[in-house]
Amino acid sequence: MRDGYVARWRGREYEASPDGDTVRIYQPEADEGFEQARPGRFVRVLPVKELEDFAYVRTTCTWKGEPFIVLAEHDGWLRVEYTGGRWPVTQRLGLEEFDFGVYQGWAPATEVTDLREHRI
Repeated sequence: MRDGYVARWRGREYEASPDGDTVRIYQPEADEGFEQARPGRFVRVLPVKELEDFAYVRTTCTWKGEPFIVLAEHDGWLRVEYTGGRWPVTQRLGLEEFDFGVYQGWAPATEVTDLREHRI
């Protein structure tokens, strides 16, 4: 499940992080021009103008008839964030208040429908 920036550079898509006129791209293996940020994570800083594409990717779904963003996946469960804006629904679904007005929970992946990735 993806929820974050991505950049296409030299025909390949990378997880990315913008920083002004530059973008950090990440990959799990060492390669020319990439520096180790931590074990299993290598980074390269590029000017934005060198990128072929840059976007924010968000995964959405429906759970129990309600709209959600998918934040993570673990062992057959999805970490979801409710986007419907109705407090009674958050209570009915037993969601946790992550921040003021932000409700999240774990949904069994088998109960989730309409799983879609959107480029913003």
